[in-house]
Amino acid sequence: MSQTVGERILRRLIAWGIPRVYGYPGDGINGILGGFHAVGDELEFIQTRHEELASFQACAHAKFTGETGVCMATSGPGAIHLLNGLYDARLDHQPVVAIIGQQARSSLGADYQQEVDLISLYKDVAREFVQVLNVPSQTDLLIDRALRVAAASRSVTAIIVPNDVQELPFEEPPRSHGAVYSSVGYSAPRAVPAATDLDRAAEVLNAGERVAMLIGQGAIGAAAQVLAVADRLGAGVAKALNGKAALPDDLPFVTGGIGLLGTKPSYDMMEGADTLLMVGTNFPYAEWLPEPGQARCVQIDIDGRLIGMRYPTEVCLVGDAAATLTELLPRLQPTTDRAWRADIETGVRRWWEILADRAHQSADPLNPQRVFHELSERLPDRAILTSDSGSATNWWARHVKVRQDMMCALSGTLATMCPAVPYGVAAKFAHPDRPVIAAIGDGAMQMVGINSLIDVARYQDRWTNPTFVVCVLHNNDLNQVTWEQRVMSGDPRLAVSQQLPDFDYAGYARLLGLEGIRVDSPEAVGEAWDRGLSAGRPALLEFITDPEVPPLPPHIRFEQAKGMASALARRDPASAQMVRQALKGKLVEFTNR
Repeated sequence: MSQTVGERILRRLIAWGIPRVYGYPGDGINGILGGFHAVGDELEFIQTRHEELASFQACAHAKFTGETGVCMATSGPGAIHLLNGLYDARLDHQPVVAIIGQQARSSLGADYQQEVDLISLYKDVAREFVQVLNVPSQTDLLIDRALRVAAASRSVTAIIVPNDVQELPFEEPPRSHGAVYSSVGYSAPRAVPAATDLDRAAEVLNAGERVAMLIGQGAIGAAAQVLAVADRLGAGVAKALNGKAALPDDLPFVTGGIGLLGTKPSYDMMEGADTLLMVGTNFPYAEWLPEPGQARCVQIDIDGRLIGMRYPTEVCLVGDAAATLTELLPRLQPTTDRAWRADIETGVRRWWEILADRAHQSADPLNPQRVFHELSERLPDRAILTSDSGSATNWWARHVKVRQDMMCALSGTLATMCPAVPYGVAAKFAHPDRPVIAAIGDGAMQMVGINSLIDVARYQDRWTNPTFVVCVLHNNDLNQVTWEQRVMSGDPRLAVSQQLPDFDYAGYARLLGLEGIRVDSPEAVGEAWDRGLSAGRPALLEFITDPEVPPLPPHIRFEQAKGMASALARRDPASAQMVRQALKGKLVEFTNR
């Protein structure tokens, strides 16, 4: 029997080595779903609780494997629901292919049920490639191009398949004018800048006396090269949030994160640097980099479209991070004066002491910093860590000390709520033998996290290592926005927009057959982590945390202090607690100098 177009789509994905498709069914893709009967175990369909979760999981697959993720949804509302996770992939430069249904060709233009102009809808998120599969002979071409373009451009692509086309017999392209043949396969090139540009970069770096490095997700996989260059130059290394796992935090010259969620050693290093080497990062916040003109800058990035636009850059090197640093290293002169590096290492040691002291300060009832401090001391080897967007991200970014062979991911550039748990699910499918820990606030947990927890319960038997811990910060507040209202706008907390309904997260986890642990005393935090990590099944730890512990930046700027003062003057309902907790945090910093 001949293949249908729906079956051929799946067989072409198999030919490309795609292991699974994340999605949700609907009649707009029935012809494709029917093809799964024919392909059997060669390609897996992972049903998620919501299409948004499917696109988050496809993005996470790309982040945790370096491969292209694939998601699938029906026409109209299903395609719309995919968009948030697809934008997450596009803004973090991850290869993802979306396959979406459409109404029958004969009904298009008639305002038919669930008819949406999907080309227009997807033209931004899938700007590199979005096409409609109009005739069976296009099938191979469009699958091949979508996968190849996604991989080559590290972006989102989309194929729209009308449901009547899915049911048609597949046809090879005719050997005639206008026919296009296609093939499977893509290998990334080894991208290295020209020797003259490497020489220019070396001149700049060799002239520097106080070199700072800033690395991002583009440096993941180049740890050995980053270490060698940092040692040669006597540099400290700061990390953009997407690059948290690019270099271990237990190295004495790694200053940690940068920016509002960053560290004081990173801030101090940027303030004192006379030379900046940026590797694989598109960190957007200029106020946390050296003053323009203060430092000479060299930047390395694989994408020439993104280079030279975050800081005045003297030499732009377009190339792969590992390969470019390998070529650059022999051109660099060893630094004999190690005073700059020694100052950085002293600052790093003090900073970890400050964080430990802050974590043990009292709060009502729990200090959220304590939650992540206790986790950091218990991280299992080869752990995969995911974080959501919110105030939990502040503590996750600062307090969790990542070691070698760990992986981390979050929505870096889109900074959307809700990916932490679906990211964890995708991590488990990609690496079923590794422990996974997802950190999320109660706002995102109520949004779709509790739905994704159903997927955790459903698929847990598939994972050889059962450790999957979901950490929920329960404070009944959309806390990140509350602090943004106070600090950025000078407004007191607006309860009608910020207050969340109470919910028993641990009890809900137990209803699903998971381990559910509620923690509301500081002394129980470490024990709860021990129980969750050794439960022998997925666990949810519900920590009842104080929403008035401020996510203090490494350096408080005048505008931020002015906003906080304005919120206090306008009688924020938690004014007294805000002042008390803020003073505690800064007092610890001053006494550890």
